[in-house]
Amino acid sequence: MVKKRLLLAEDDELLSSLLKFRLKKSGYDVDLVVNGKEVKEYLNANNLPDIIVSDIMMPYMSGIELIDYVRNQLNSKLPIIIISSAGNEENVLSAFEMGANDFLSKPVSPSELLIRVARELNKV
Repeated sequence: MVKKRLLLAEDDELLSSLLKFRLKKSGYDVDLVVNGKEVKEYLNANNLPDIIVSDIMMPYMSGIELIDYVRNQLNSKLPIIIISSAGNEENVLSAFEMGANDFLSKPVSPSELLIRVARELNKV
């Protein structure tokens, strides 16, 4: 079985470590970036991952801007799951309007994230 590659964009060190550990333990290859600038560099330098999990509020580029970049600049339908502590209706609607596939509010349950990642990857 080929491992699925996941790009995790999260600037909270504790949360990113926890999520990366759980995702790797579940068999995913996980690449971690901590801000929007690194996201852009990663996407431009590497083959696209199978899925992106991104915080909505990051330095240099927000999760909303990331969705716009992937959908409109890269012209990709790559699955994107947004996570945010600002899970208000406006942020949720903006994320979905821009093309997010899913949205999770923080605190994120690693088990729920794993289920949602698997669900998005199985759609492909």
